[in-house]
Amino acid sequence: MTMTHMSHQLPRSSHFGPSTVSDNRARKRTSWSAYHQSAPCEPGRTSPFTSVPLSRGRTTPAIAPSSARTTPRGPDRKGHPVTSPVTSTSPHSSPGDVARAGVFGRSSGHEQVVHCQDEATGLQAIIAIYSTALGPALGGTRFYPYADEQAALEDVLNLSRGMAYKAAISGLDLGGGKAVIIGDPATLKTEALLRAYGRFVQSLNGRYYTACDVGTYSEDMDVVARECSFVTGRTVAHGGAGDSSVLTAYGVFQGMRAAAEVTWGAPTLHGRTVGVAGVGKVGRHLVRHLLEDGATVVVTDVNAAAVAAVQAEHPDVRQVADADALVASELDVYAPCALGGALTDEVVGTLSARIVCGAANNQLAHEGIEKQLQDRGVLYAPDYLVNAGGLIQVADELEGFSFDRAQQRAEKIFDATRRVFALAEAEGVPPAVAADRLAERRMSEIGRLRGLWLG
Repeated sequence: MTMTHMSHQLPRSSHFGPSTVSDNRARKRTSWSAYHQSAPCEPGRTSPFTSVPLSRGRTTPAIAPSSARTTPRGPDRKGHPVTSPVTSTSPHSSPGDVARAGVFGRSSGHEQVVHCQDEATGLQAIIAIYSTALGPALGGTRFYPYADEQAALEDVLNLSRGMAYKAAISGLDLGGGKAVIIGDPATLKTEALLRAYGRFVQSLNGRYYTACDVGTYSEDMDVVARECSFVTGRTVAHGGAGDSSVLTAYGVFQGMRAAAEVTWGAPTLHGRTVGVAGVGKVGRHLVRHLLEDGATVVVTDVNAAAVAAVQAEHPDVRQVADADALVASELDVYAPCALGGALTDEVVGTLSARIVCGAANNQLAHEGIEKQLQDRGVLYAPDYLVNAGGLIQVADELEGFSFDRAQQRAEKIFDATRRVFALAEAEGVPPAVAADRLAERRMSEIGRLRGLWLG
């Protein structure tokens, strides 16, 4: 394994991470930082392991007063990797709008980004920590065959930012982080690679806890845990929560109930038609909740086997050819539960649904989509708010997992979604903006307390 650190001593604090500082102090402390460029790799090579704290003494993103903004400052919401050059340097843009510069050059607000390499196993990974203002960063490890290192970096920066907002708005004392392993898990994943990765996570000494994500499973986390103490999402046999999709779907259903109450006056989907795009691990559980609540469900998925499995269990579920056909259908609710970036200009222009509420991350294809939805009278339930049930489930492992306790916490997504809708109405902004403001407020107010020296 190769390990090269470029770091500075972080200030001590009373809890998990370094102390929180004000926005102005953060700007002063980050002015010393040298520009860091993640150089593209030659074929078969990658950059050496580098640990890059992006802001000396800063643990929260620079947060402007909510009243001064009309666009969200939350996570970049487009989930798929970017491969084409772009020119914008706005820290609020989706990946397609972010300059393809180094981490420092894009002003991403992240505390630390770590490149990991173990040539013997083929491991090439990036760990991104966005914020530890509320506690240690927690987020899954995505194992995916990215087109290049830059695409992987884009994805991990956006996903880790989203995890920070998700933890904050869910009331968890956790920060936001994420990791990606570059490669095809079907051919590259081995015990040795996972254990090498675990040692890199261990080297962060608890600033980042990992878990499952696309391409990784609870069994993989058991292997990682053989080298690392900071692992969640483990199998039930090892004291873990097992499949986190169960409570992810439950939380989305609770958010959908809150949206139904605002739209139709009652917190139920009974008699409504819900289109679910993606019926994999999360989507299939959501379908069951909807049918039990009396909804009519229409589904689509690129994986024919996933649709067949749902229809075998629920024969009344109707299938359409693809996501375009689903969006064009007469729906009351549209639930994107597959790839990010599902809500494009074209989709918003076609959509007949009154509510959008789904499990997919980073659903808004670009900034401004949330306003288009609002202008068309479509109520959007922010993705990182309603899909937080999985995070709540794996976070519960840190206390010794109890499914009943985790489910009770996930049920509170209903109340949290209602609060977001109420704030959006009161301040005259889209729900996505209201959710960002609530998350930022908590990171700022509670994070400030962590800066108090307790002796």
